[in-house]
Amino acid sequence: MADNESQVAVLPEIDEGPNPSAAPTKKPARPSRKPKQLPPFKVLLHNDDVNTFAHVILAILKLTTLELEQAVLKTVEAHESGVALLLVTHKERAELYSEQFATFQITVTIEPDAA
Repeated sequence: MADNESQVAVLPEIDEGPNPSAAPTKKPARPSRKPKQLPPFKVLLHNDDVNTFAHVILAILKLTTLELEQAVLKTVEAHESGVALLLVTHKERAELYSEQFATFQITVTIEPDAA
């Protein structure tokens, strides 16, 4: 090569994907969806002739968010009328409450809440 001639290297074009200087493309907007609310279930405490008031009240306090006064009222209601509505929650949690109360030998049933 001559000293006066300059050499220019030509590089092959490389596909770098979308043009980074171009405006970013937006993803299509998703329609806003609210999560479905699970159907409510009642958790019902049943009276029995085996458990003491103290045992039932302590189990309610340990397993639920009810306060002492509410636990006493629910226990007395179950004793006097045979059944008391402890709380309303979704089915899976209601089933869990039923299983947990069973470990205390306390009868609790669940049923759909029509409200």
